[in-house]
Amino acid sequence: MATLEEIEDWIARCALGDRAAFSSLYDATSAKLFGVCLRVLKHRGEAEECLQDVYIRIWRKADRYAVTGHSPMTWLITVARNLAIDRLRARRPDAGAEDIADRRDLSAPGPSPEAAVIAGSEARRIAGCMNELDEDRADAVKGAYLDGDTYQELAERHGVPLNTMRTWLRRSLQKLRECLDR
Repeated sequence: MATLEEIEDWIARCALGDRAAFSSLYDATSAKLFGVCLRVLKHRGEAEECLQDVYIRIWRKADRYAVTGHSPMTWLITVARNLAIDRLRARRPDAGAEDIADRRDLSAPGPSPEAAVIAGSEARRIAGCMNELDEDRADAVKGAYLDGDTYQELAERHGVPLNTMRTWLRRSLQKLRECLDR
């Protein structure tokens, strides 16, 4: 897991056109930023496209990131969330712009019945594995990977040092992976 200083360094080097730094930044942050996009858009394909736009924006605007003492992840998450919200707003049809008689696709919105069953099964498996974690660890995992909270925010909320929070999250993810592999 990358440190905040490493992420800040990669962003600064991206501003200078360093492709290796951009690759490192992507490897270290893409999972979390994808989670942010997916949470807002609720559609995997659209979240993947949005994530690509996020990294294009980061590459082009890296020189605008200012080290302020706040987490660089806050800036990255803000970029991802704002682009995902922009996409969400763009896909909403304007009132009156589309006549129902002109619609070609009359299929029900959302996943197919088969996909819904599979997703429900996976959700139950994940929920079961989350229940195996201590309550504070499960809350920290949800905060970090679903709500976009920074490690610092989580550490303050739970009253533990930052490195302890990182350890909690790393070990919790390992336990979740082991549980899901059973």
